[in-house]
Amino acid sequence: MRKWIILAVLLGGAPAALADERLPPITNEAVKKECGACHMAFQPQFLPQRSWRKMMDGLSDHFGEDASLPEATRLEIAAYLEANAGDVSGSREGRKFVKSIAADQSPMRITEVPRWVGEHRGEVRESAWSDPRVRSKANCVACHRGADSGWYDDD
Repeated sequence: MRKWIILAVLLGGAPAALADERLPPITNEAVKKECGACHMAFQPQFLPQRSWRKMMDGLSDHFGEDASLPEATRLEIAAYLEANAGDVSGSREGRKFVKSIAADQSPMRITEVPRWVGEHRGEVRESAWSDPRVRSKANCVACHRGADSGWYDDD
């Protein structure tokens, strides 16, 4: 796959088949700044609208931390995440992630989405998550150097 990406860059763009394997990079500056202050700002296509809504409504206890924001900023980020969620975006990869989630579930962790679990099961040793270079399942860029730009092919 890597040689195809290099070839695409040399030819001036990614073929449609490769473009489908990429999640669109985040374009909202508030999302980059506020979410990216503590962890990688995840592409909203990984979760459905209902999950982002639940997450943004519970920022006072965001995985054990108080991530509260000024209301205008919270609303801006929530609107961006919901407008680009996997169940409403045109992203093929995003649709695959959301399709793996039961309709009555609203996962709060991308690492608990069945597609994420399936993609990593058998390929990643459990001990890798405690490696000081990785630290957690949410540190995508430790293994996927292009993750912040939407590329999740193994590097």
